[in-house]
Amino acid sequence: MNLKNSQLEVDNWIKNHGVRYFNELTNMAQLTEEVGEVARIIARRYGEQSEKESDKNKDLGEELADVVFVVLCLANQTGIDLQAAFDKKLDLKTNRDHDRHHNNDKLK
Repeated sequence: MNLKNSQLEVDNWIKNHGVRYFNELTNMAQLTEEVGEVARIIARRYGEQSEKESDKNKDLGEELADVVFVVLCLANQTGIDLQAAFDKKLDLKTNRDHDRHHNNDKLK
C-alpha cells in the first residue's frame, strides 16, 4: 500500500462524493468511534467476552479500513505526508527495536 497514493485517492473521493472534509475534531471523534468498533470485534471474537449474535457478521477488515480512511483524512487536512512520516517511523523503530525484540525472552 502506497500511503501517498491512498491519500490522493481519499482526497479525490472527498472532492467527488463527500463535498468537504469534516473538521479535524469531528474526524478525531469519528476515528475514536471506528477504533472502538475494531476493539469490540477483537474483544468478542478473540478475547474472553462472548460474541453477540449481532456482531458475528461484522467484518474486521472493513472496520480496519474505516480506521485507515479516517487517518488518511486527518493526514490530508492537516498537511501531513503520511508516507514520509511512516517511512521515518519505520526507520526509527527498525534501528531502535531490532536487538531489543530479538533479546526479549518473552517473545521466544
